Amino acid sequence: MTAPPLVDLIGARWRLEAPVAGIAWDGDLAAFGLGDGTVALVRGRWDGGPRLVPRASGGAELIPASQPAPPAMRAWVHDGACLGLAADAAGGFLSGGDDGRLARIEPDGTVEAVAAFSDAWVDPVAAGAAGWAACAVGRRVHVLGPVAGAIDLPSSVFALAFDPTGRHLAIAHYGGVTLWSAGGQGIGGQGTRRLNGPGVYRSLAWSPDGRYLVGGLQENALHGWRVADGGDIEMGGYPGQPRSLSFSPDGRFLATSGGPQVVCWRFDPPGRQDGRSECGIPSRIPVTLVACHPHRPLIAAGYHNGAVLLCRPGSTDSLFIRGSAGSPVSALAWSADGEGLAFGTEDGEAGVVPFPDLLLRAEPAVPVRDHIRAEPQP
Repeated sequence: MTAPPLVDLIGARWRLEAPVAGIAWDGDLAAFGLGDGTVALVRGRWDGGPRLVPRASGGAELIPASQPAPPAMRAWVHDGACLGLAADAAGGFLSGGDDGRLARIEPDGTVEAVAAFSDAWVDPVAAGAAGWAACAVGRRVHVLGPVAGAIDLPSSVFALAFDPTGRHLAIAHYGGVTLWSAGGQGIGGQGTRRLNGPGVYRSLAWSPDGRYLVGGLQENALHGWRVADGGDIEMGGYPGQPRSLSFSPDGRFLATSGGPQVVCWRFDPPGRQDGRSECGIPSRIPVTLVACHPHRPLIAAGYHNGAVLLCRPGSTDSLFIRGSAGSPVSALAWSADGEGLAFGTEDGEAGVVPFPDLLLRAEPAVPVRDHIRAEPQP
């Protein structure tokens, strides 16, 4: 008999009745930015919730929940849809919307307006570890932090990403990526650097050491750069757009969407002929999102039919987190400590699954094998 998905064993779900546009974490608090302009705040652990306890003989035992998960706290943030969401280094969250507002949401649900832009929407939004934050409004990126200012770009901005130090911002647009550094000569375009490449860049990922930057192209391919000298890295052969990119915590591989399995590229060194591989369950269903665990060689993958799986690089073994339910997975994110995974779907379901260290160390006690051949159904 096939065991239930992991979210039904040790996690929780919430029906939010609006598309989930983004997820961000602040400690053990997960925030879901929604298409109705609200941000839902939930915790994956609660009094009376399910828990794992170690067995004297080894492994772990699941103690089922005695109380249901508390309802999500809803904060009304935008007059319209929430488009971009990021965790602020100072705590809380930053949200951009199609009402032209950038807002800050405190963990208690308090909402504060940060900036307003007329006749434009705010998307995407990013925040870095050093206290800098940024948001895009059309062809302009507004940088917030010790010094505020704006950077004008040659086309609309599609993605923003701070490097691991939080002091270097990558801005994706048509024809390449613009880099801004907090230690440069200023904002307003001075002290910026351009990494050129053909096509439209829709997503970005920095390697954990900041040596490499990779962009997902609208043209079903990846283009990467060695940041020190701008050296190019070409990665192609996708049946679909690789819109979701995630580096492993050791930087040895990059996981991406864009195919019916998770596609991984070796980065030791990048560009080698045997660098591409696939992992997870072979399926006809496209992978929509990927998220590497922040400390372990594990990849969470969301599918177009709503399934969420956990897999290992180079293996077809998979653990079912959520079963297929018809609506694509639209958001997927690990907490910074790796002890929580949150997902959201286009039809408004949000879920959180705790991953305590005991669960990952006691893998034989978890019904992994029951899920290995449970292919996501069309």
